[in-house]
Amino acid sequence: MGQLALAAKITHVPSMYLSELPGPRHGTRQDAIAGHQDISRRCRALGVDTLVVFDTHWLVNANYHLNCAPHFKGQYTSNELPHFISNMAFESPGNPALGHLLARVCNEHGVETLAHDATTLAPEYGTLVPLRYMNADQHFKVVSVSALCMAHYLNDSARLGWAMRQAVEQHYDGRVAFLASGSLSHRFAQNGLAPEFAFKIWSPLLEKLDAQVIRMWQMGEWAAFCEMLPEYASKGHGEGFMHDTAMLLGALGWSGYDGAAEVITPYFGASGTGQINAVFPVTPQDGSRIPAAQASAAHAYQAFGRL
Repeated sequence: MGQLALAAKITHVPSMYLSELPGPRHGTRQDAIAGHQDISRRCRALGVDTLVVFDTHWLVNANYHLNCAPHFKGQYTSNELPHFISNMAFESPGNPALGHLLARVCNEHGVETLAHDATTLAPEYGTLVPLRYMNADQHFKVVSVSALCMAHYLNDSARLGWAMRQAVEQHYDGRVAFLASGSLSHRFAQNGLAPEFAFKIWSPLLEKLDAQVIRMWQMGEWAAFCEMLPEYASKGHGEGFMHDTAMLLGALGWSGYDGAAEVITPYFGASGTGQINAVFPVTPQDGSRIPAAQASAAHAYQAFGRL
């Protein structure tokens, strides 16, 4: 059967694209770009055929969603930061079969998930920026997963990650990488102060909190981290409420995970936010620590198909 070959927490700061262009920011994010290129090389060496990206810029208000169109191509301008990402060309092959498989197994695990292949929906820049540096030659197929989850439980996101790993390992003929595309602390600099904080963290408290989290990841303190994740996501201004991180750790075994994070691009500040590229070794897991499905157990819950 298939294999989850690589798992990583990655940055997608738009200043990476700005770093390519002539001007005062040219070359200033080369370390982050090099980190993406390193992860791409590792994926190629492992025989990965598809990158599954947990995208904290894809906002959804109900259910989990997968963009698994057959092909992605276009030009992207960020509605959030159009002065950073403007008319950025993108193109990657998709993987509809894997997308539908992932959604089916997530539903079987009690996490309602919809796959969209016949769609005009384009990926957000949480997917597109990493693909620019990991997949410029369109070597990998791509599936994008909604991870800016506005009304969702972190437990369900963890269970979704585990279900996706089960889908790959039990039913897929290939090798896949899971990429949690989002920051650590995500408190942007106050308007008017962005240039001053271009390479800094907004708050010394958030910087120290992020440093402690990275230490926990490197020391393998997963039970403690999973317990504190909801509060860290809230008080630490986690991007996308850190659903991407919950998905990634769910795939790795949640609080039962026994690996240690390898930092590829050291922690850095960007417009006040805390960023990193880090790889998490995939270890054998039995799923015994994965949280139960939560939304599907809620009072008066109805599955999407009955609406």
